Amino acid sequence: MASSIAKPDSLTSSSVLIDKPFYIPSVLSAKLKENRKNWFGPSPYVEVAVDGQSKKTEKCNNTHSPKWKQPLTVIVTPFSKLIFRVWSHQTLKSDILLGMATLEVSETLKANNMKISEVVQTLQLSADRDQTDVVGDLSVCLDGMQVDPEMFAAAASANTQSESALCDVICIDLWEQRVDQNGRLYFVDHVEKRTAWERPEPLPSGWERRVDPMGRVYFVDHITRTTTWQRPTMETVRNYEQWQHQRNQLQGAMQQFNQRFIFGDQVPATENKQFDPLGPLPHGWEKRTDSNGRVYFVQHTTRTTQWEDPRTQGLLNEKPLPEGWEMRFTVDGIPYFVDHNRRATTYIDPRTGKSSLENGPQITYVRDFKAKVQYFRFWCQQLSMPQHIKITVTRKTLFEDSFQQIMSFNAQDLRRRLWIIFPGEEGLDYGGVAREWFFLLSHEVLNPMYCLFEYAGKDNYCLQINPASYINPDHLKYFKFIGRFIAMALFHGKFIDTGFSLPFYKRMLNKPWALKDLESIDPEFYNSLIWIKENDIEECGLEMYFSVDKEILGEITTHELKPDGGEVLVTEENKEEYIRLVAEWRLSRGVEEQTQAFFEGFNEVLPQQYLQYFDAKELEVMLCGMQEIDLADWQRNTIYRHYARSSKQVLWFWQLIKEMDNEKRMRLLQFVTGTCRLPVGGFADLLGSNGPQKFCIEKVGKENWLPRSHTCFNRLDLPPYKSYEQLKEKLMFAIEETEGFGQE
Repeated sequence: MASSIAKPDSLTSSSVLIDKPFYIPSVLSAKLKENRKNWFGPSPYVEVAVDGQSKKTEKCNNTHSPKWKQPLTVIVTPFSKLIFRVWSHQTLKSDILLGMATLEVSETLKANNMKISEVVQTLQLSADRDQTDVVGDLSVCLDGMQVDPEMFAAAASANTQSESALCDVICIDLWEQRVDQNGRLYFVDHVEKRTAWERPEPLPSGWERRVDPMGRVYFVDHITRTTTWQRPTMETVRNYEQWQHQRNQLQGAMQQFNQRFIFGDQVPATENKQFDPLGPLPHGWEKRTDSNGRVYFVQHTTRTTQWEDPRTQGLLNEKPLPEGWEMRFTVDGIPYFVDHNRRATTYIDPRTGKSSLENGPQITYVRDFKAKVQYFRFWCQQLSMPQHIKITVTRKTLFEDSFQQIMSFNAQDLRRRLWIIFPGEEGLDYGGVAREWFFLLSHEVLNPMYCLFEYAGKDNYCLQINPASYINPDHLKYFKFIGRFIAMALFHGKFIDTGFSLPFYKRMLNKPWALKDLESIDPEFYNSLIWIKENDIEECGLEMYFSVDKEILGEITTHELKPDGGEVLVTEENKEEYIRLVAEWRLSRGVEEQTQAFFEGFNEVLPQQYLQYFDAKELEVMLCGMQEIDLADWQRNTIYRHYARSSKQVLWFWQLIKEMDNEKRMRLLQFVTGTCRLPVGGFADLLGSNGPQKFCIEKVGKENWLPRSHTCFNRLDLPPYKSYEQLKEKLMFAIEETEGFGQE
């Protein structure tokens, strides 16, 4: 049944009274009473609600006299009632309602001869629970309505609407408006059996609400002839249109995508028959290939054969190495061990204390990403299966076709060579078609109507799991499929279009999160925790508890960070525990089930232990590849603070960049911006946490300091070094650190 909105005849007749749509062009300013408990003042913003619509202004930081002058477009009838709520933004808990005011449009019309044109009104703000408690005033400017007085009077006399009629408009479908014990207004959806603080919006034009045979609600877009489990809003429709626009541009982006690489001069291990990182076989052994192309090994001494390589038997099932250790092999096949913690190597196995060689020489420590990739490709070759598998997909239904095909195979079959077929485009796939399939499908998983992934931030286009994905009944199956798909990309050496957030890469590597990881996905939340860490919260009178509020699809719930956390006050003594727990919660955000499903699919194709020697930034390069960095473009789109283009430190910096190979340039780019990927427009289109943000070099610190980076602002803090050699030593040490030494 089509979704509809009940409109009483009285409302329909009143709508013809309006000469043109009525708009609220601006919320001007407010004056709020001061609260001694709040040292820095509130961070207020205004919410305007009317007839199921809700619009908000931007927030003003730490002020009792905010000024907005911000347009907020809403459409009303002459009988509408506008509700203005002034909120104070809170980072670590729910926003606080400072005061509210109402405005009857009909009264304003009567006071202005049935015409509203740039009418400025000052409204008294009262407390939520006590209407007589005045907490300040709010100035608004109204504009854009002219009504015929006779028709207005006729409609008013025929109308008893107000509360009952407007409730029919506001309470869409089977929604009910209620008030909780604290006097707060909320809404109940009796079909989906959920509640929300926000007034439900009517469905966008062309959408219909339906119920499937199992009683599950879904929505139909008759314009694009698609369905989704997620209730569409004007915002989600805009996001979908933006995503479709990006999808239409993909064909042009494929040329740039095909130019991505890990190492320009690298020969794939599968084609380099001379490369064998394990060295020669032990005495008496021989490597052979059967008629099906499978590799096996012959032991001539005992006259036996086996599938396992005698040099690696038990290697993956042995007791794991300590944190920060790695096992490698010399050209003679002798194992040695690298301690990344102390940047040293030894032949002594840290697990057993036994030496591979008596008094063997120490090997120079080298951070060799290229060698790691070669080892990884070698292990993938060892896992690969003979022959190939065919995956047939259509471009129109790429996601669903790929899902059905991938999940129908045994996971080990996905290690065979891929043969991707687009019907009507038959041809031999020598890798190009598979490369395009990985590119297109990786973009498809971002489709907002699937509600599986979301951008890590407003201007951060890395992906993270959407905590609202449960709205899709099959979301766990899809996450298992995506896990298989990402593992296939790594296994087959193919790149994906859109990468993940840094914390997600760490989760793939089973490496612990750090407070610093928050900055890349939520800089405001991170800065709030840093402020708590560096200040005495008891002196400031902050009342915080070991619980946080979270909002998903308009529903607000409370999550306790520890048992009975809602009753445990945060103090100076326990704030370190609070910071740790709230940071872990923000990084996981209740997506444990989805993450588990992802890695279930991932490990079926490629066990995570094969990635253990990479760090998060190297893993990003493995998945997304890197581009050839244009030095001239980089210089042209760099800005300076407290330095000039002619400063000797700046000249030394660009001299060093010129001497670097592309891999080192990429690591520097990661160190400063947090990612190895450049936008289609190059350095000119770099984004920061607040929108477009060019690469910046700022003069900060003393000559004995290390460089620091601010990834949210694409900024490098470069101390005023005294020589080129000193700058080179400090900068190279910073960017070579695994987790990004000195990042902020």
